[in-house]
Amino acid sequence: MIVTLGRGVRPRALHIWTRRYSNGIEGVTYNNVFYPPDEYTNIRSSILSHLGRNIYLQKDHPIAIVRSLIEKHFGSSFVPITALPPIVSPQQNFDELEFPLDHPGRRPSDSYYLNKDWMLRTHTSAHEVQVFRSGIPKWLLSADVYRRDEIDRSHYPVFHQMEGARVVEPSEMEDLRKENDELAQSLAAVNIQVEDVSTIGEKNPYQPWHNPDHAKLVNDNLKHSLNGMIYALFGGLATHKGKGPLQVRWIDAYFPWTSPSYEVEVLFDGKWLEILGCGVMQQAALTRSSVPKDNVGWAFGLGLERIAMVLFQVPDIRLFWSKDARFLEQFSDGTVTQFKPFSKYPSSSKDVSFWLGEREVHENDVYDIVREVAGGLVEEVKEVDRFTHPKTGKSSRAYRVTYRSMERTLTGEEVNTLHNDLGLKLIEAFNVQLR
Repeated sequence: MIVTLGRGVRPRALHIWTRRYSNGIEGVTYNNVFYPPDEYTNIRSSILSHLGRNIYLQKDHPIAIVRSLIEKHFGSSFVPITALPPIVSPQQNFDELEFPLDHPGRRPSDSYYLNKDWMLRTHTSAHEVQVFRSGIPKWLLSADVYRRDEIDRSHYPVFHQMEGARVVEPSEMEDLRKENDELAQSLAAVNIQVEDVSTIGEKNPYQPWHNPDHAKLVNDNLKHSLNGMIYALFGGLATHKGKGPLQVRWIDAYFPWTSPSYEVEVLFDGKWLEILGCGVMQQAALTRSSVPKDNVGWAFGLGLERIAMVLFQVPDIRLFWSKDARFLEQFSDGTVTQFKPFSKYPSSSKDVSFWLGEREVHENDVYDIVREVAGGLVEEVKEVDRFTHPKTGKSSRAYRVTYRSMERTLTGEEVNTLHNDLGLKLIEAFNVQLR
């Protein structure tokens, strides 16, 4: 059973149109609701075009395969939830999760805002309170999330997360103790080595209002459950067959919505790869969800693309958005197969440099303009120079833009046209002077 909360998003029912604001960014109408633009508005058509794609629900797609493998591992007692609308309030995205008012994630330079009152969710945690308020004690929520970020093979402004959570009542604690013993025995029987260097203490404490024994039981259940999930995903990789156990490491972390908090890593190709963040849920968030005060919960969040890139050996995150049959036909629901690259098409790198106008231009603003002009044809953008003229005091920036299609060879004329359009768009958006 797949559960949807609130109004679901279907590509065919999606209606998006825009109205221009004085800063050149446009307001949005989404599902017949208009979001008027203001000084916070920073979302462009290149991002809006991803709303409703729902590749994490697309059968035989690598992102959907990872989602379904995790859902299968946790079983029917964890309710899968999908299709929640991506537009949330800053209160949902930040305040309900105890984000400090000065947290950098709140800045328009880091997140996509329709206006000051509405934004595109930056994580699936934005729905935690909503889901627990619905009365579901154990759930797995998958969704598309949006963040302003750099441009390279492992970063994309739209990606997919899964949030998993569980709340335990005081009357269930003895059963949880038995469950923990069973999970520990199951893990002892498989080829996994867990290095737990995490701590409980002043910097990563149990919450003072929790029963310490209950908090430890829930904390242990979190660790056993996630170690089992990680083994289910990574234990069968060819790189680990016959080469010793799958190595997993737990380290201390900080998240506003959990305490204690952890990050979990897997040793892959000789390097520690961060897989997920997790912890015991802040009681304040559960209280907002109308969860009884004596209940204790855990939660985790992971990036589906990060895991899929490792499992399927996909070298470029843009491929997940490809509609090319040569990519899509390589995968089948429930099966992990290594991606076989089609012919590698040549790249073309060009520099763009400009004098700044009256205001500073954030690098994420530049990246958004590049995406607006080149879309999926840009592989990487790097800042290569930053200069202040000693006499005039004017500042300049220079970026190297690498163009490469995943599906065909770009002609020199196409690249030149894209790059010329990029220069014109930078002038229009930021009143810069090309060098």
